[in-house]
Amino acid sequence: MPRFYTEEHEWVEVDGEIATVGITDFAQGQLGDIVFVEVPDTGVELTKGGDAAVVESVKAASDIYAPVDGTVTEGNSALEEDPALANSDPEGEGWFFRMTLSDKAQLDGLMDSKGYKAYCDAL
Repeated sequence: MPRFYTEEHEWVEVDGEIATVGITDFAQGQLGDIVFVEVPDTGVELTKGGDAAVVESVKAASDIYAPVDGTVTEGNSALEEDPALANSDPEGEGWFFRMTLSDKAQLDGLMDSKGYKAYCDAL
């Protein structure tokens, strides 16, 4: 499945019309120990760049932005119950939400893994 990245350090894995969204390992490393996560409710309409979820760590609270337009189909309840999943497996079981894609063409504006690595290396 293709995976894309945003400059805000979210990853997006696409399977057909469904996208799974989480934060990158780089992001969780910058946040430190994550102590609270709020994922969006099923059915919420998200707009690219708009607030989608909230994550709080011992260092700061941060918003997680929608990488593309779409409708939330599932929030990761396991992550709300165990926020440390975002630290221990940020790009696996620590995903934040799944959404249907409204406009797959928006994925063209995101980075691939090679581009994201170069972006992080330049920070």
